[in-house]
Amino acid sequence: MPWRAALKMALAAGEALTKALTKAVREEIKQTQQAAARHAAATGQTASETKENANANAKLGISLEESLQILNVKTPLRREDVEKQYEHLFAINDKAKGGTFYLQSKVFRAKERIDEELGRLDQKSEATAEQKKEDPPKNE
Repeated sequence: MPWRAALKMALAAGEALTKALTKAVREEIKQTQQAAARHAAATGQTASETKENANANAKLGISLEESLQILNVKTPLRREDVEKQYEHLFAINDKAKGGTFYLQSKVFRAKERIDEELGRLDQKSEATAEQKKEDPPKNE
């Protein structure tokens, strides 16, 4: 009979834990959506651009803001500046020169994330250029 009481207690504890975990996940999702909305409003991005940005951050494991700080580059992004900073930081963090593999990997991931953003910006500008070609100028 004592095992029944122990089993009931274990089931009740499991149920309480499941409810708490579900509530925590829902709250995290809600806060993430609110943060994304605030970021979109602050940067003037559309919802789809914000979603693309969040997906790129999740895919690469590093945010664009962090990448900009690591490589010490500013917006608007220029490929030449990014490449120059990457080459410099990657070289000085070489293990043979007293650097670490960890720092080199952070520099590499930062450049990878910025390259992703530059690719998205290029696609956006190409789409805009295509749209302008298709839409004839209005004569008024």
